[in-house]
Amino acid sequence: MSAIVAIYDRCGNPAASEQGSAMMRKLARFPADDERTWTRPGVFLGCRARWITPESVGESNPLHDPERGLAVVADAILDNREELCDALGIGAGRRRTLTDPELLLLAYDAWGVRMAERLVGDFAFAIWDERGRKLYAARDFSGTRTLYFTRDPVRGTVWICTIMGPLLGTGHVSGALNRQWIADFLALPFTTDAVDARPTVYEGIEQIPPGHWLVADAEGRLTLRSYCSIEVPRERLRLKSDAEYEEALRDVVGRAVRARLRARRNIGAHLSGGLDSGTVASFAARELQTRGQPLYTFSYVPLADFEGSWAPRTRIADEREYIRAVVDHAGNIVPTYCDFPGQSPYSVIDEWLDVLEMPYKFYANSFWTLGIGRLAAERDISVVLTGQRGNWTISWGPALDYQAGLLRRLRLVRFYRELTGYARQMGASRKRVMRAVWRKAVGGSAPTDVPVLGSPLLLEETGAYERLRQHGMSGDGRVSDAYRARKRVFKQTAIWNLTGVCNTKLSLRYGLWYRDPTNDLRVVRFCLSVPEEQCVRDGIDRALARRATRGLLPDKVRLNQKVRGLQGADSVHRMKPEWPMFIREAEEMLADERMREYLNLDALRTSLNHLKEPKPEQAFDHHFSSVMQAIIFRRFVKRHERR
Repeated sequence: MSAIVAIYDRCGNPAASEQGSAMMRKLARFPADDERTWTRPGVFLGCRARWITPESVGESNPLHDPERGLAVVADAILDNREELCDALGIGAGRRRTLTDPELLLLAYDAWGVRMAERLVGDFAFAIWDERGRKLYAARDFSGTRTLYFTRDPVRGTVWICTIMGPLLGTGHVSGALNRQWIADFLALPFTTDAVDARPTVYEGIEQIPPGHWLVADAEGRLTLRSYCSIEVPRERLRLKSDAEYEEALRDVVGRAVRARLRARRNIGAHLSGGLDSGTVASFAARELQTRGQPLYTFSYVPLADFEGSWAPRTRIADEREYIRAVVDHAGNIVPTYCDFPGQSPYSVIDEWLDVLEMPYKFYANSFWTLGIGRLAAERDISVVLTGQRGNWTISWGPALDYQAGLLRRLRLVRFYRELTGYARQMGASRKRVMRAVWRKAVGGSAPTDVPVLGSPLLLEETGAYERLRQHGMSGDGRVSDAYRARKRVFKQTAIWNLTGVCNTKLSLRYGLWYRDPTNDLRVVRFCLSVPEEQCVRDGIDRALARRATRGLLPDKVRLNQKVRGLQGADSVHRMKPEWPMFIREAEEMLADERMREYLNLDALRTSLNHLKEPKPEQAFDHHFSSVMQAIIFRRFVKRHERR
């Protein structure tokens, strides 16, 4: 885990070194094992590094190779080291001590700007090419590590950094808020924050989007290009039997998990009661047992006095019985059940704004995400495993959407079999299931009643809704067909980006690395190639994952199709002591006419009228969501004004 800085001034301005040093000072608050810089006239590379892998201990980062005329600064863990070494002709003896920055330099020397296409892992890096007089920077395919930049188009200078704060201090960025980004943020429903991964909340600061590389050259040109696209292949994988598909999934997921256990300290994992985190934790626990190491798991649970009887019977707030089943079945797990008394979505707003440097919407899990990061750091953990992308990869298989597709294509025999099987699995009548499938088959879900958060004038002036439509997103909260949604998730970099922003900045705060085997590029491509009839079978959703984890997961979890976790269900319950402050701050927001420039105060006033008394069932109510998100946004604006 590293916070990095790169500057290139094509005129050779010696001030680049001073600017770089000033930017590095702003990274000093992050825990680190080492800090190094490298300079040449007009070029600065700097890294504040936390050594995560065994190979990274004592590494040179930045690293200069005078023979090749290259220098690199990297925030990277590469997961296909063996394949890269084979392609580069690196012998077995050298591989054991080769650092990831060294491997990046060798890859650039061999393949130039196309090197990123060959990399698998979590990475953001910059390479100075002395002979070509250009700076090359790249981010991995899903943006698991951040890389921001700003530039002076007149001088051709470019400044790059892991976070935005140091870029605001370069003297080139005004710090003005980006009205277009804000309009998109406020127009989008739910937790999505942007339609385009390149702009940021600040004018003049941009991101290298996921799956892109950037080149700044001696002519003052800046080139930004995509190098990776993820699509569902037309020709699906064809294996001889179900057993071969199951073995193939176990193999690719197992390799992805093992690659992410390359750590010099302890290994942790988020563990809920579901398939994805349970699969990752079980693979990791087995592998670590062969090394004599335990897996430390962290599981959010609601407060002891929380009563969740208002939730649908298919959703459970407390997943402990499923989590314990995984812990007991897998073995070699040291579990921690985290209820974080005294913490709530409201109490951690300022802390999250410090972490993210921008407003956010994902309040429901905000308090326990921070809390687990703190606990992991206290346990001397290097890597925290997650299964965040699993719903779209390893456990894919939406039964109702699959049935709707069969119905649209008039595959009626198969449709009837799936409908009957699903009704039997769920304990529901075929008539009831048929109604749900029919709604999906003829037009998807009905619009949801989501209050409009943004000012109507702002949204009109910026054309926010038109931008949403151009990017295939809905501003009214409608949920599209799951198959179209999956294609969009892998096609639109802005959707990937938010997870990477959160995980990178949390990792900097706590000195560890969040790693997701279900987001491994090889796992993604394999799962997208699997035929749909492997993923839904006889009314069983996520069928391939359920079959492939036989013996790995307890049947209580593996075969559970009836109930799902409801994380964050006690959000409002936790806020009861703070409710008067919450209401008072909301009323102050409505009285703040400056906010009318950004927020739909009339709609928010209506929402607030529904929230006079705290009720636990409001945790996922649109009125509560709107007011919480508006309060978070206003706090961000006020902090910006104080700056």
